[in-house]
Amino acid sequence: MNWWVHEISDPVHWDVDGLGIIDPRQFQYIIDLIEPLQDYGLQNELVDDAFYSFAIDNVEKDKTVVLKRIKDSILESEEQLFALPDILDEDKGPYADLLDHLTKLRIKMLNDLIDFSQSLTIEELEEEIREQQTGDFMEGKTTHFFAEITSILEYVPEGFELEDDEPAPKSKDEALEEDLSDIEADEVDEKIEEDDTMKWDEEEEEEEEYEEPTSPPDENVDNEKK
Repeated sequence: MNWWVHEISDPVHWDVDGLGIIDPRQFQYIIDLIEPLQDYGLQNELVDDAFYSFAIDNVEKDKTVVLKRIKDSILESEEQLFALPDILDEDKGPYADLLDHLTKLRIKMLNDLIDFSQSLTIEELEEEIREQQTGDFMEGKTTHFFAEITSILEYVPEGFELEDDEPAPKSKDEALEEDLSDIEADEVDEKIEEDDTMKWDEEEEEEEEYEEPTSPPDENVDNEKK
């Protein structure tokens, strides 16, 4: 299940077309994949700095989820949070720095755990990921952030494998589903101070398990927010 941004009220310009957001279940899976990198110099502050955190504000009748921006650390908060990568500076921003950091550590770990005839290089991993993304682009697909991050954290060269490297993905997140089910369609939390710059709308693609990333939904379809 991949989530895509449908509408945004932040005054800062964001390119909403193809803008994905990582849900709590996906983010927890990413954290589980990152855990083995602690032994290879993982900098947790880079993970925290790379994402804006959001909590559910309301669920509307058309299943659009309204999110509110919060200041909690995405790593330390006990809430079920959505994570939006900071891509305002696509090439040099915090999210780009995190991808570079994870790539280096993944290569370092693979070289430590697998007896290659020649050491694996960062360029080999990046080239394979670029080929995957190019293939998606040629098929008209948009690469979701979740797929971009996990393609690094799950990378193993063809013909090799790691035992007990990645955790099995969870089919669903019970806590998140409980949060969604407890929110009435027309409910507005009176305790939340309204702030137009902090409201983000998300649209859910109803799929039962992780799938290959697809293009974001057309904003003109029937389930467009009304």
